[in-house]
Amino acid sequence: TLLEIGVLLLAAVGVLSVAPSTVVRADSSPSPILVLLLRLMLPFIILVSGYILWIGKYAPGGAFQAGAVLAAGGILLATATDRLNLSASRAMPLATVIGLLIFLIVALAAMMSGGNYLQYPVPLAGTLILVIEAAATLSIAAVLVRLFVGVKSDMDGQASGKERKIFTLEKENKSQ
Repeated sequence: TLLEIGVLLLAAVGVLSVAPSTVVRADSSPSPILVLLLRLMLPFIILVSGYILWIGKYAPGGAFQAGAVLAAGGILLATATDRLNLSASRAMPLATVIGLLIFLIVALAAMMSGGNYLQYPVPLAGTLILVIEAAATLSIAAVLVRLFVGVKSDMDGQASGKERKIFTLEKENKSQ
């Protein structure tokens, strides 16, 4: 799971650095059927994601699968809104890295308490793994949604009521 989160974060950094202004946005307002479907489905998507996370403690599955299901809900939310501004969200960068941070903090704390790296105390192992997996689920979902939606919306940097400036990279033709 630690390597999955690390690779996913590296992929996100790579994609976001190559195309920092990529935005997925609908050309028109979403269908009322899509909005109704989202209102009905989103609670079940969150519930299924939580169930997959919980069952991952005892059976195959866990953080990545739960994060992918949760990301599907986020992507549905992004397609049902006219504009989704993830850049303005202060929680998005934290949600993106929280899984890796919690994983490393718990692993280093276990090592400092006399154990080995990633070797948890037996009485606390189940709880620590569930905390790590929950943080990883949020992180994986945030990265996948951010990769789908893009970095910034078309409203970033635009003051309300002012006309948007468009810059081009064409040379101006001047005749002498």
